[in-house]
Parts: sequence; C-alpha cells; structure tokens
Amino acid sequence: MSQKLFSELGLAPELLKAVERMGFEQAAPVQAEAIPPLLAGRDVVGQSQTGSGKTAAFGVPAVQLVDPARREVQVLVLCPTRELATQVAEEIAKLAHFKRGVRELPVYGGQSYDRQFRGLEAGPQIVIGTPGRVIDHLERGTLQLGAVKMVVLDEADRMLDMGFREDIERILEGVPQERQTVLFSATLPPPIRRIIERFTRDPVQVRIEATTMTVPTIEQSYLEVDWRSKTEVLARLIDFQDVRYGLVFGCTKVQVDELTEALLARGYSTDKLHGDMAQTMRERVMRRFRERKIELLVATDVAARGLDVDDIEVVFNYELPYDAEDYVHRIGRTGRAGKSGRAISLVSGREFGRLQQIMRFTKARIQRQAVPRLDELQEKSTTRLLESLRATLEKAEYKPQDEVLEQLTAAGHLPGDIASALIHLLNAEVARVPQKIAEDEPKRARAERATRPRREWTEAPEEDWGERPPRARAHPKHRGPEGDTVWLRFNLGENAGVLPGDFVGCIAGETGLPREVIGSIQILPTISLVEVAAEHVETILDAVNRTRLKGRRVGASVGTPPAPERPQFARPSGRKSPFAKNQPPWRRD
Repeated sequence: MSQKLFSELGLAPELLKAVERMGFEQAAPVQAEAIPPLLAGRDVVGQSQTGSGKTAAFGVPAVQLVDPARREVQVLVLCPTRELATQVAEEIAKLAHFKRGVRELPVYGGQSYDRQFRGLEAGPQIVIGTPGRVIDHLERGTLQLGAVKMVVLDEADRMLDMGFREDIERILEGVPQERQTVLFSATLPPPIRRIIERFTRDPVQVRIEATTMTVPTIEQSYLEVDWRSKTEVLARLIDFQDVRYGLVFGCTKVQVDELTEALLARGYSTDKLHGDMAQTMRERVMRRFRERKIELLVATDVAARGLDVDDIEVVFNYELPYDAEDYVHRIGRTGRAGKSGRAISLVSGREFGRLQQIMRFTKARIQRQAVPRLDELQEKSTTRLLESLRATLEKAEYKPQDEVLEQLTAAGHLPGDIASALIHLLNAEVARVPQKIAEDEPKRARAERATRPRREWTEAPEEDWGERPPRARAHPKHRGPEGDTVWLRFNLGENAGVLPGDFVGCIAGETGLPREVIGSIQILPTISLVEVAAEHVETILDAVNRTRLKGRRVGASVGTPPAPERPQFARPSGRKSPFAKNQPPWRRD
C-alpha cells in the first residue's frame, strides 16, 4: 500500500491545519484508504485494529462534512463504551479546532442527564454516544436525528457482543435514508455482514489483513507461571524492566481489585479501572493516568475499551483473555503510531489453550521468556543506581558533605568503606527490593495464621458467630470533613505499626491542608482506609504518593467505602463455641 500525505487526500485548509497541529503529516494506511471515498460521499466498511488511526479516518470527513451554521445533529457516532465515546469526542474536538462553530458532544450512561440536556440544547453538530443512551434521548425527545448526514458504527463487533444489536438497528432505521454509513470492526461475523447488507449502499471495503492484526512493532512474550505466583512474578518483571508507565489487564473485577491492592502494598503507584466504578471516579483515574501520576493501571477489558493513552511502555496480561480479539485490543495499547512496545503475558497451565488460539488468530509467534532471577534483579538494581550516581557526579548536582565525611574519617572509617555503606543504603532506599517467589507460600501463610492472637469469642447465637470488623477511628482532636467525601486506600496497616494520627500528620504535613478535611480512619492488617473531603482528593494523592511513613513508601489511591459494622451479639450462657479448640481455616481467617 503506497504512503500518502494528508495534503494529498483533498482536505479543507482548516482540517490540514488541525492535522498539522496534532503532529501528523503522513496518513496511516486506514486513513489513506478511507478518507477519499468518505469525502466523495461513499459508504465505507473498514476492518482495522485498535491504534491504527481509524478515529481520524472517519473523524476528518465528518468534521469536513459538517455545516457550522446549522445548529442540528449532522453526524452520529455510535461506540460500545463510554471510554471510547469520550476518546472519539476528544479526537474530533482536536480535528475541529480551526473550523469555527463546530461542536461535538459525547452522551453515555453514567453521566448527568442535566449536563447532556444542556449540551443537546446548545445545538451540537456531531454527537458521539453509546447506543443505550442515544435510544434514551430519542425516547425523551431530547435528540433529533432528522438532519443526520453520516452515521458511524465504531467497533461494531464489540457493540453486538454487548447486546446492542436491536438498539443499533432501531437507530439506523430512524435516521434519513439519504445518508452515509460508516462501519469499523475488528472482525466481520455474520451479524455484522447482515447489518452491512441492510443499511449500507455499495460500500467501499477497507481491510487490513489478519497478518497485521497485531502491530509488528510490539515485542510479544509470555512466561510460564504457577497461578499462585503470578503477583510475585509480575512484581519481578516490573522491577527488572524498570516500568514507569504500563497497563495490567485482568479478566474480572474481583481480580483487578485484589491485584491493585497487592501492588499498592508493594509500594507501586497503582490504580484500577473496571465497570463497577462510578463514572466520575473512572474519569478521575484516567485523568491521573494520562498525566502520569499513576505508574500502573490495572483494568478489565470492558473498562479499557477505547482507552487512548500514548507512550505506554508495556502491557501485562495478568490472565489471558478468553477471546483472541480481546488480546489484540489489549496489546494495541502499546506500540501506537508506529512506536515500539512490549506485551508480556503470564500463562498458567489452564491458559495454554488460549495462548495457542491467540497465536493462530494473530499469526504471530509469541516468544517464551524466563522469570528474572533474584541475582539478575539485584544486578539490574545496582546498574541503575550506578548510572544515577555517575550522572549526578558528571553534572555536579550535589551539595558537598565535607563536614559529615570529616566526622566519619575522624572516627576511623576509611573513605572506601564510607562510600560502600552509602551505596548500600541507597540501594535499599531507592531500588524496590525484589521479593522472593515463595514456593513455600502455603507454609508461610499457615505460619502467619499460627502467630495471630486467638480470637476471643463472645456468647452469641450460632448463626451470628463471626469476627466483628475493625472499628473506624477518627483522630480525636478535629472534626471530620463536611459535604461529599471520598475514601482513600493506603498500602500501610496494622502490620506496619501505623496509627490514625500518622495518616492525619502525613496528609496535613504534605499538603498544608487543615485537618478538618480528614474524617474517619479505618486501619486493617495490611491496608488502611482514610475518609477525606472529595474536593481535595487530587491534591492529597499527588502529595502523599511516594512519600514515606513508618519507614515505608506510601501508596494511595481512591478506594471503596468500608463495610458497615456488624452488631456484636451475645451467645446464651452455658453454650460453648464448637470452634474453641479446632477452628476451621475459613473461620480462623
């Protein structure tokens, strides 16, 4: 396929200026093939993977088609998820930067209706929405499609997988017949082909062959790992490759929650993204990730669909997806716009069938790699420290410490010993200490449980036996926050010896905010939950992450409210607990 410049595609001057402002000169293959027929008024059916530039492929003609003088919807874009709708809206806003009067509006579930009502009343020419919310506005009469000139189905196969087929057909039946229909899909199964036959007119086919379904600049590999050791292996990989900006994919919401908590406990700057989170919280997490205030984002496939972030170093598949197409979408988050990237999968015994299916689907060979050894991790850590020291010495960006050195040499210490001791301390302080993969993890867990104090059982009916949850404790010398609050999850708990006053002092000291912004504090064995005023969440997270408390690095993120306290019941006297001597594991834990 011959390469083309955007200036060769027949774009209006304002579109060329917008594309140049975005830093593009040469069109991607999907753009070079789709833009000319769309500008000529033809229908287009495109088969292209995530990250190939398909948003601009339909976004450029859509913006050029719009008449800014008419305050009515002229282009409708349907997307499977709210994240993709937001991404497409942002891209179209950039393309329309120099075309005065063009307005775009995303509409999706989870967002305030009032905001969308006001947006629709303002007269946007381009509406980007999820099928369910678009149908909702049509039924309410707040969205009119009588002037639509173009309808775009983005990731059509995913919309059908999510059960939107009837909504899509209903929407297509409600727009004028004299329109352009644009459809992009990673695959073209029979249901998609039936929609193409029914709702398009002699469409131009834009196809990327299956051999290029995965971006060739992505280095793909996998590790054979016991499923119980996946978290430890992931931590080793992050340390070994010094990952500072990456994505970790899990298959379930529970898995994402547990993995995020485990990574936070190890000191990584981590947050999560999945469908059970409120839309405002998801947008906050995505904003922090795009601003690189988070190193690692742990997400499910649905939540990350349409996630548009540049320069992601690596994508980790904590568990392989069941659908090979989801694997393509996952790894497409790295190696975007022709840049190199890495995709690493952790594969346990039950997942090898999925791995073979993925390799057949992508026609790519995924190389096996070994788990980094402890000595390799230590060597990497030492090398990074030496490089940092060398750079500091060459730039002379340090303050002389002659007085300290004189005191140490006067005490009889040799300069070489002093330097070695300092490097030893720096290595322990700066580098993340590699953790041993516990082949004897079950033994350690049993030993941990054995050292816990035996629970004191109170007299209570059998059906109410159970452990009373920890009591939420607030700092005694200040009032809690007023108005909306958010719970933050810290990676330090009882095991680290922290008290409520430690969190109050850390937050107030690092941010300069008054103590009144802090509410209840719940300290659990390995984590703590701190209630803060919602308006100060960003300030607090930016300030406390990567600081130290009780000698350990702090990792904080937006968490979920603690479970409500259960009342304590009294068991009638004269009845002994059957667990007094031999408590089963599920009750001891």
